[in-house]
Amino acid sequence: MTAADTVLVIGATGTTGGRTATQLTALGHRVKAASRHAAPVSGAEPVRFDWYDPATHVAALDGVDGIYLTPPLGDADPAAVMLPFLQEARAVGVRRAVLLSSSAIPEGGPAVGRVHQALPGLFEQWAVLRPSWFMQNFTGTHVHALGIRENGTILTATGSGRVGFIDAEDIAAAAVHALTDEHAPNTDLVLTGPEALSYDDVAAIITEVTGRPVVHHRLSYEQMRDRLTALMPPEFAAMLAGMDHAIAEGAEDRLTDAVQRLTGRPPRTFRAFLEKEM
Repeated sequence: MTAADTVLVIGATGTTGGRTATQLTALGHRVKAASRHAAPVSGAEPVRFDWYDPATHVAALDGVDGIYLTPPLGDADPAAVMLPFLQEARAVGVRRAVLLSSSAIPEGGPAVGRVHQALPGLFEQWAVLRPSWFMQNFTGTHVHALGIRENGTILTATGSGRVGFIDAEDIAAAAVHALTDEHAPNTDLVLTGPEALSYDDVAAIITEVTGRPVVHHRLSYEQMRDRLTALMPPEFAAMLAGMDHAIAEGAEDRLTDAVQRLTGRPPRTFRAFLEKEM
């Protein structure tokens, strides 16, 4: 793709979508910033988009060459609404799609894993970005960030398991390259930060950087599932609690060089992220 091409960024007011839209416009690309309320994003054309309202899809796709796809939040089966939209996108000439998935969800797996599996058959150019857990979970409106601010606590069922936490700015930078590089390969990339940390490590670093004591409390899978069920649909709560359990078993204790390879620079450390954001 070139600077003259138009990219539809779905979820343009979200954690990675907003950053992706901002970085694309800064590089001179035309961006249609899609969200349910057509909220403005600097330098982009706001468009209304709702995964569950097909009437919003036609206008959003008009004139689009590439799409950044963020799944609908809290939906345990996003493929049911995403796949018909992607078939429509292919029919109107969209050539490239970049899907935001998760390091915890393989191709053909649950939730967005089915969309991942279908993507190569739908578009001539594609990429699936599977980032690890976001560093922003500790500074924004995520339940971890709220717990840190309100009680000085982080509650998980991850035990001593480690995670290669990643800054959403690095995810967005990877998305921009996947969307715009003319020779970007059709690929599935696990994105991580430069270090694997346990939630005990995270609490200790936050304490050191902010000067405010933060403690990680270890819950069982059942305790975590029940706690999340009070905040979201039971199926999604069970899936998230299951991801915590997988972390405890070592599933996320890995690092990759994907950010460095795509962007030409190393991903940000958690300490550097906190020193800038907190």
